[in-house]
Formats: sequence, structure tokens, C-alpha cells
Amino acid sequence: MATAEQGAEKDTDEEPGGLSERRGLSGEPGPSGQPGSSDRRTPSDRRGSSERRGSSDRRGLSERRGLLADASLSAVLAGLITVVVSCSGPLLVVLAAAAAGHLTDEQTASWVWAACVGSGVTCAVLSWWTRIPVITAFSTPGAAVLVGSLGDYSYPEAVGAFLVSGLLMALVGLTGVFGKVMRRVPPGIVAAMLAGVLFSFGVGLFSALDGAPAAVLVSLATYLAVKQRSPRYAVAWALLVAVLVTAVVPGIDASSVDIGLTLPVLTAPEFTGSALVGLAVPLAVVTMASQNAPGLAVLAACGYRPDDRLLITATGLASTALAPLGGHAVNLAAITAAISTGEEAHRDPRRRYVAGVACGVFYLLAGVCGAALVGLFTALPPELIAVVAGVALLATFSTSLAQAVADEKDRDAAVVTFLTTASGVTLGGVGSACWGLALGLVTHLALTARRRRGGPREQENAE
Repeated sequence: MATAEQGAEKDTDEEPGGLSERRGLSGEPGPSGQPGSSDRRTPSDRRGSSERRGSSDRRGLSERRGLLADASLSAVLAGLITVVVSCSGPLLVVLAAAAAGHLTDEQTASWVWAACVGSGVTCAVLSWWTRIPVITAFSTPGAAVLVGSLGDYSYPEAVGAFLVSGLLMALVGLTGVFGKVMRRVPPGIVAAMLAGVLFSFGVGLFSALDGAPAAVLVSLATYLAVKQRSPRYAVAWALLVAVLVTAVVPGIDASSVDIGLTLPVLTAPEFTGSALVGLAVPLAVVTMASQNAPGLAVLAACGYRPDDRLLITATGLASTALAPLGGHAVNLAAITAAISTGEEAHRDPRRRYVAGVACGVFYLLAGVCGAALVGLFTALPPELIAVVAGVALLATFSTSLAQAVADEKDRDAAVVTFLTTASGVTLGGVGSACWGLALGLVTHLALTARRRRGGPREQENAE
């Protein structure tokens, strides 16, 4: 088995055929790192692989490299940046929902604790177990739904709705239907959706020039300079420079940071029909459509084949367990997942799972200090978050955009997906990422049906 040094030297090399097949079967990317590339085998090859799978699974733990051997500074920093971005803007939506529900300070801190701890445990455990960077988070679209409706119910009723919502998502995961639908979406549409999701972060990087021109320009220059010599550490150096430049600028108020441990508050759930219809069902639908669907798509766009039943069921059960402590929903991350699943985390896709484990650890630390976390991200200038997120996602955005338009037959559908997702439109409480996938798939099906009706001549013109 290769050592850690050998693995680093072979970051861009192909693996031997047998090993790459086992990587593909376990949900990790194949030699090309593209969706489905590890499954380009004949039926007899697949049957042979399935027959060998039993013995290879028994040897799985012994073949796995150790976490410390796979660890890298770039992956750990990717996990840190993921948590920083996740706990900045999205956390403010949770706080707004808590204020709309008239929660006490203790209940609000418990909500933050549950959201961060649930994300941390699922990130660390699922990433280590599957050996892919599984990034989870608390549902931002779900919190947005709660902003407008939480005030109509008592807090125990809301807790009961959170619990039922988690059970609904776990049941959907167990059926496997959701994953089967996602796997039928063409790769170009998936890549276009990811590019559309990341578009606002790329624009936000340069929009920050108005408020923090020095941080943007110096951070971007550092990223480009270091990327020429050591791509793995380009984001790390850009982050360090952005923090240093921002730190010397006056105006950061840290007086709201309350140092201390956060203790969760247990609340007995109450189940009412109105809360189940008005909170539980919308929360489950919005979380599945706006978070879990794009989350699976991000992993697929980065070359992984995740076990959707395991991931969605696990996050649904985590949501259920944390509901009495205030957690509204834990789900697969979409936007922030791209930070830890792309090349900036590590050139070797097999070692990026370390970013997921690191992300989980930082989430746990954030949850333990939930009250301090609220004050910290209130004090940080928004320009700093924009610079950090924008620089960290540049490479993933460019790769996704290139993949989206690579296949000429699906280019129109990919463009529709990209523009719809980048628009940020929200209809019926469902975010633009889900609508982008839906409209892109409709465009793909319409054009495919037209080519079929047109016969060989129409297909030749399309090609």
C-alpha cells in the first residue's frame, strides 16, 4: 500500500485498474475524477467486480490509509474556511428566525449549539466512514421559512415540527428514490447548477472592492502568486493575508463576543396538526429540494458517487435527535461543500475526506462556544467573509463552468440551469438551485425528444 509521501507524489497520476475500480465502488472518484468515470466497464467486468466486492470489503479497513497519513494543511484549512463561511451569513438567518419566534437567549444559544454539533458530528463521522468529503450544515432555506412562520406557534410546537420533519427526511433517504432521480441528471446540468450556486460568491469577491479594496486586491494577488508555485497552499496564504489586512483596519467591534461554554436546553415537543402542516412539511420539502439535492449534485460534480441513502438518512436522523435541543434541520451542504470537495482541498480526491473531518471538528468547537460564535460573526466585517469565500471557490467555479459547456448537445440545458441558479430566484419557498436543476432537466428532455422525432438528420445537425 502506498505511503503518505507516495500518495502525495501521485496526486495527478492514474491508479492501477483494480484499485481504481474499488475506489469507484466505494463512492470515491475513478481515475479521471469525473462523475461516472469509474463505471466505464463492460457488464462482465462489473459482474467480476461485484463477485470480488465481498472480499475487498472485508479488507477495506486494512487497505484504508490512516487519517493522520492522509492529513494535509490545505485540507484542514478548507474545513476551517467551510465553517467560517457556513457560520457567517447562514447563522444570521437562524438568529432572525429565533427572534421571530421570541426565543430566549438560552433557547437561541441552544439552537446554535444543536445546529453546529449536529453538523459537526455528521461531517466528521460520514467523511471518515465513506472516505469522501461529506459536508453537512444546518438548513439555511429552512431557517428562512421559519423567519416568516415560527412566530405563529409556541416553541414546544416548533420542536415537535422539527422532530417530524427530521423523520420525514430520514424516510425519504431510506427509500433511495431521491438519489435515483438525482443520478439521472446529466453531468453538464449538475456542473452548471454548481457554477450558478458559486456565481454569487465570485461576484461577491469583487463587489467587496467597494468596502475593502486592500483586502481583495492583496488577497487575490497572493492567491495567484502562490498558486503558480504551490497550488495546495494558495487559499491558505490568501486567507492569512486577508485576515492580516482586515485586522489593521479600525472598526471591528469585539465587545459582543461572550466567551464561555454553551449548554443546550432540552424542550419537550408538542405535536399539533397546524404545526405539522405549517412547519414540518414545508421545512422537510425545502430542505430536501434546496439543500440535499444540490448537495448530492456538488459531490457528483466533483467526481464522487455518494451513497444517497446513507447520507440523507443519517442527516435526517441527526435532525430528529437534535430537535428537542432546538436544531431545526441538518442536511447536505451545497455552496460551502464546494470549498472542501474541490482541488484546493487536495489534488488527490482520495485525501479530501480529511477536509470533511476537519470541518466536523471545527463545527463542534463552534457549537460548544455557541454564544461566543454569535458575537464573533456579528463583529467580523462582511467584506472579510466575501473575500475568503470568493478566493476559496475560484478554482471550483472555473472547473464547473468548463464542465457545464463541454458537451455541445447539453449546452443549452446547462446554460438554462446556470442562469436560473445564478438568478437567486425563490418560488414557493424553494431556492434557485432546485429550480435550476428542474428547468435544466426540462430543457434537456425537450431537446432530446425533438432530436428523436427529427431522426438521424436532426441528430447530425445537433452534433
